[in-house]
Amino acid sequence: MKTLLSITTVAFAIIAIWVLAAMISAPEKPARFVAIEAFPDLSFESPIEFMHAGDGTNRLFVVEQPGVIKVFDRAAKKPSVFLDIAKNVKYGGEMGLLGLAFHPEFKKNGYFYLNYNRDKPLRTVISRFKVSKDNPNQVDPASEQVLLTFNQPYSNHNGGKLAFGPDGLLYIATGDGGSGGDPHNNGQNKATFLGKILRIDVNTTDDGLAYGIPKDNPFVNDSRAKGEIYAYGLRNPWRFSFDAQTKQLWAGDVGQNELEEIDIITKGGNYGWRVKEAKDCFNPKRDCAEKNLTDPVLEYNHANGDVSVTGGAVYRGKKIPALQGKYIYADYASGRVWALTHDGAKAVKNELLFKHAGTISAFGEDAERELYFCDHGNGKILSLAGAGKQ
Repeated sequence: MKTLLSITTVAFAIIAIWVLAAMISAPEKPARFVAIEAFPDLSFESPIEFMHAGDGTNRLFVVEQPGVIKVFDRAAKKPSVFLDIAKNVKYGGEMGLLGLAFHPEFKKNGYFYLNYNRDKPLRTVISRFKVSKDNPNQVDPASEQVLLTFNQPYSNHNGGKLAFGPDGLLYIATGDGGSGGDPHNNGQNKATFLGKILRIDVNTTDDGLAYGIPKDNPFVNDSRAKGEIYAYGLRNPWRFSFDAQTKQLWAGDVGQNELEEIDIITKGGNYGWRVKEAKDCFNPKRDCAEKNLTDPVLEYNHANGDVSVTGGAVYRGKKIPALQGKYIYADYASGRVWALTHDGAKAVKNELLFKHAGTISAFGEDAERELYFCDHGNGKILSLAGAGKQ
């Protein structure tokens, strides 16, 4: 009897694990939400960022991948050019102007920061610009101050996102350098900037640098590592965001052959690439168990045409209470959009919101924390609406 009870207990445990896994990995019945054009009169060229400046003006900004930033208000019939650096940007495929972050004190100092690619040699550039004193909707390209550059061995996997965290420091996402399979093992190499989340202090400078390295960065005292590294073992963390309430840093990391992943990034974390692709062994193909590798919050496979995750944001707006606290993310290729529920320790539910919303390249918020997303292919900015029918 004792043996039978043990077998039964094990069987029920296995079934429970299967059920929980199905709840997390399999999208549920589509909820009653719709994606609508937020600004029907406006179109953009390959939009890859949407945001506000946090300066109380309620202006909205869209980054166009070829190298232009547009600014507009909600009543605008046509956006204005905020900054045009297209002549300096290497654009094509995964290259271009990839990220924008406004300084927390932008209203006072007019500073903002860009992440873009340049050529000859192919490299990533992190720069600061300053808005015009005479026209708040215009920026002189000559105001650029380059903070950091590093070479890119290939044209893909450039990362691109940068954002200020709740600590006032600037976080920067970098890809593993490209090609396929991380041939240089950059993800696990702490002596390179590639395959990382970096963290720098733009309000100070260290010797020989145009920025400061925070004293509590995890590898600042390691002579074999770049002090700027905050987390590593990433393949191509194209988009990340901070939860306004919990302050957690969420990232979508684009996978290689089989799996896409969502991560909560913590200081010093090793997210496994190229040892693992999500939770599976990659290089080596088996026996890849290593200590101190952080598994993703959620992974999904390529079975349904989902092949390139676009990291999103935790919804903290007020218009759609049903989504409050859920992480909204998408797949660029399939156009599907999900809402992930997380209890602080693990994912507990994954809901399909839309079967196809477009080629979603990024998510962003307005000043009221309502969520928007960029349709890269159609050049439109979309928003969420509740109580509709799919």
